[in-house]
This record gives sequence, structure tokens and C-alpha cells, in this order.
Amino acid sequence: MQATDRRVPSSENGQTAAPIASQITGLYETHIPVANLARAKAFYQDVLGLTLARELPERRVAFYWVGDPNSAMLGLWETGSAPFGMRLHFAFRMPTQALLRLCDQLTEVGVQPLGFTGEEVTEPIVIGWMPALSLYCKDPDGHSVEFISKLPDPPEPDFGHGPYSAWTARQG
Repeated sequence: MQATDRRVPSSENGQTAAPIASQITGLYETHIPVANLARAKAFYQDVLGLTLARELPERRVAFYWVGDPNSAMLGLWETGSAPFGMRLHFAFRMPTQALLRLCDQLTEVGVQPLGFTGEEVTEPIVIGWMPALSLYCKDPDGHSVEFISKLPDPPEPDFGHGPYSAWTARQG
């Protein structure tokens, strides 16, 4: 079956089975390559405050809990000495009120908050079609780390993406 084929497989008794996606409740783990494990650990553990789940020095890998252990995990895998150019993106879910304070927190620890297109920002941005509050930064390897919080407002695709202050001003 092709990835674009939307047919729903039948169960053994001939009834239509639920689509696989309807049974997925979230993303549990993400693994990324890092050029220097010690430097990456300092960022994810010391700057972001993730809890180390396990480190395997002989394999040059560290695993971190994201939230509680039943929620999600991040794996950091140190690469070899070959040229390193791959950059990845992933997003951490975060409560809205915490995300509204995040620009100041990142700045205080020397990390530049970034907007949707990589521009420097001083407040989170809103992605109107979702809508979601969002803020980005780069980790020491240049990976795009996003922090996101879905907003309870109705979607406004015409808003595009812009500062949170512009989002709130259009409602008032």
C-alpha cells in the first residue's frame, strides 16, 4: 500500500479497522545527531533543564526525558569525524503561560529566541492557521528547536505568522 493510499485495512473478522493514525496519541521519541555530545548535553540538560534518562558513553549517546517518562524522550547521538551538515527540526509542547516567558528565559542563558523564519524576536509568534504560539532557537549543532502551544482561538489562516502582540491586538 502506498503512503498516499487512504484505504483502511480490514480486520481479521472482515470489519473495517480504525485508521492507524486514529490510534496514534503523540510522538514519544526523537533522536538527533550531534557533533559533540558533551556540548549538546550542556544545552539540553543545563540550559533547557531536561532530565537525563540514561547515558551510554561507549556508544556516545544520551537519552533525556521530555516531561515525565511516559510522555517523551530525546536521544542525542554523537557523530563520527566525518563532515557534519544535517540540520533537523523538532518541537517541544509547552503551556502557553510558560511559552510567553520563554524569550526572557532563553535570553538570560545566552540563547537567541527566533521567529518562524529564523529572525531574532523578543516575543513568541503565532501561526494563524493552527493557531499556535511558537518560539524557536538553535541548539549548539544548529538544529531548529521549537517550543509550541496550541491556542484555544479559532484558526485564522489569513493572519499568516506574526508576533503574539499582533495576534492579541487583532482580537481587542
